[in-house]
Amino acid sequence: MSERIVIHPDICNGRPVIAGTRVTAQTVIEFLAAGDTPEDMIAEYPYLTREDILACLSYSA
Repeated sequence: MSERIVIHPDICNGRPVIAGTRVTAQTVIEFLAAGDTPEDMIAEYPYLTREDILACLSYSA
């Protein structure tokens, strides 16, 4: 598992999140599935990086 994706029982009910945030991997995948680009997500969540988004894709695979 990537260092960028963490699971902790006290954060978002133990769902996988991007390290240091409360953004779930599922949220990232849902945005991408809805047609948003990584650039769209970074504009909306400026604390995310392209590598964070790619880690979510890798995790979901």
